[in-house]
Amino acid sequence: MFRTKHLYLILFLLVVATSCQKQRWEIAAFSTSQIAIDSTTDAIACQEFIAFLQPFKEELAQRMSAVIGQSAQTMRASRPESLLSNFGADMLRAEAENRLNIPIDIGIMNVGGLRTEIPQGDITVGNIYELMPFENELVVLWLRGDKLGELFHSIASVGGEGISGVRMRIENGRAVNPTINGEPLDLERIYTIATSDFLAEGNDRMTQLAEREKIEIVGIRIRELFLEHIKNETAKGNKINSQLDRRIYESN
Repeated sequence: MFRTKHLYLILFLLVVATSCQKQRWEIAAFSTSQIAIDSTTDAIACQEFIAFLQPFKEELAQRMSAVIGQSAQTMRASRPESLLSNFGADMLRAEAENRLNIPIDIGIMNVGGLRTEIPQGDITVGNIYELMPFENELVVLWLRGDKLGELFHSIASVGGEGISGVRMRIENGRAVNPTINGEPLDLERIYTIATSDFLAEGNDRMTQLAEREKIEIVGIRIRELFLEHIKNETAKGNKINSQLDRRIYESN
């Protein structure tokens, strides 16, 4: 009897001890399947939910199709310079000056941030949302000339970006003879730059922007800036336009 009770006690202690141990789970097997999100999914879609969304869909489509201006030509983004990247950089610089009432030396817009083109003819709200789908905001930062020179080399290493107020040549992936508003780069001077908060944090290989002296948040999303700028130009009777002026070019 004693041995039986002793055995039960040992078994009980073993159960308690093992139950306190951390369980370790491992995946024994898995499988995946691909579900196409296109017109073929309509057959299995919830019709009640579709009916619920329809008024919102129609309202959104109406807003996105609203025409806010006219473009004199199709503008696309490319390197080393392009109609669209020149237009964007010039706009950032001009709008930052208007809002802060201070001189802005340079405007910078990354080519990768311009997600589509501005078509010739009607410009709709939807065009601008497709062009600028991000929530990036306009900022102005102050950067020393030596850091700005390094930034120009970074821009040259990827073949160019949207710049305003700057002229420079790209040779072997390096910036050659950069000038700011017609004057040679001064390594000791502090320059003002209008750009996005995304780039201001050193993203897209523009790490030098994060080494700024100071920064000011203007308080407007760049997408909204595009919309307002185009509406204002339209109110003045102007079409949106741009030009290539060899502000940044590669050696032949």
